[in-house]
Amino acid sequence: MPGLARITGSLLRTKPVEQIAADGEHTALRRSMGLVSLIALSVGATLGTGIFVVLGEAAPLAGPAVVISFVVAALAALFSALSYAELAGAVPVSGSAYSYTYATLGEIVAWVCGWCLLLEYGVSVAAVAVGWGAYLNEFLGSTVGWRIPDALSSAPSEGGVVNLPAAVVVLIATAVLLEGVRESARVTTITTMIKIAVLVFFVIVAVTAFDSGNLHPFAPAGVAGITSAASMVFFSFIGFDAASTAGEEARNPQRDLPRAIIISLGIVTLMYVLVALTAVGASGIDGVGGSGASLATVLEQVTGKSWPATILAAGAVVAIASVVLTVLYGQTRILVSMSRDGLMPRVLSRVGAKQVPTTNILVVGGVVAVLSALIPLGELVNATNIGTLVSFGLVNVGVLVLRRTKPDLPRTFRTLVPLVPVLGVGMCVYLLAHLPGVTWLAFALWSAVGLVVYFGYGRRRSALNRVTSGESGAPDSDS
Repeated sequence: MPGLARITGSLLRTKPVEQIAADGEHTALRRSMGLVSLIALSVGATLGTGIFVVLGEAAPLAGPAVVISFVVAALAALFSALSYAELAGAVPVSGSAYSYTYATLGEIVAWVCGWCLLLEYGVSVAAVAVGWGAYLNEFLGSTVGWRIPDALSSAPSEGGVVNLPAAVVVLIATAVLLEGVRESARVTTITTMIKIAVLVFFVIVAVTAFDSGNLHPFAPAGVAGITSAASMVFFSFIGFDAASTAGEEARNPQRDLPRAIIISLGIVTLMYVLVALTAVGASGIDGVGGSGASLATVLEQVTGKSWPATILAAGAVVAIASVVLTVLYGQTRILVSMSRDGLMPRVLSRVGAKQVPTTNILVVGGVVAVLSALIPLGELVNATNIGTLVSFGLVNVGVLVLRRTKPDLPRTFRTLVPLVPVLGVGMCVYLLAHLPGVTWLAFALWSAVGLVVYFGYGRRRSALNRVTSGESGAPDSDS
């Protein structure tokens, strides 16, 4: 059936690696980020709500073995990180996993991956913003004795009207991004150093109250509990790939992107294991769980004083705000690539006077602010995890395909093929299988909407469609 073959071929058409690289080289974005800035971007996008808030929700699932859950999640992230590092060095553009799958698995798969990344980045920003509101209330309560009323700091499903602090921090991050990438990178570097210092402070204080008795029984729910907690805390590792979204704003992307991805994952894993171990050892599972600002609560319990918790909460307010900034940055850059390919409205890739995609930033900031104001943390975390695991799995497959189709492509980093990508896919599938059914239902609905958008808009306006069909000129303008 020639018609069916033609449609299938159009869905699986790949964008040449050379064309993707040329898009990156001729970018209108400003190249101003070095290795330190890229590491700060990835650590800044990763180190935040996952350890400050999600630890408190995951600890009751696994007991003290939540420490092992972090290690399992780190291994899942590591295999994918190694695959990301190889592709980032070979295809250094802003689109991250979306661009990698476009070069290897075809347009429809790239669209699915990009659609998952929009879910991952957009929803994770909202989740981080919700966690920020919890620590802001902790800080206000311990310093001025006043908290934002529940009606203005909780989602409707939690008995509130709107989560105002969560929406506000997203809008502040949006304003910073509009000022330009150099300014955003400077803010990210400073806030990342602050959050590492705050977590080191927590470990030093918590270890003084460490009691090995709090680690028994170590795994009360067995392997199932460890795995369920690992599926949840995987959220804590989302963001290490943020450097790959800066491919067009890095000064030396082929050299620095792979290094930034691997180094940032190492820093984050070390901090998570130390914090989880000392938190549980100092306060026990009951002390860690049950609070939106769990680490601040632990310090108050183990010291009997409020000032350590105040310092922790203040640092968390700064730290989590920086995650909002960096992850929001990543989503806007993925949309730049999708827009430039014609799969999203062209206006989203237009660069303004400060060499940033102004309209894109405003649209993303507005949508995420609404999500963070209306949806509770738990639902946001699971939705983020499923989108991330699917996109990570596709990146691992992309490495295998590109090694076969482009064996001579220059690569500044090479992972161990096929072992690492296969293990990466396996870990993603394993964690996906332990996510709740309601999360899968939400993901199915999101995917269905994405396919409607692709077939109703993106497929016809695809820039690659014009090339393969023999048409000339740029894609239609949507302005």
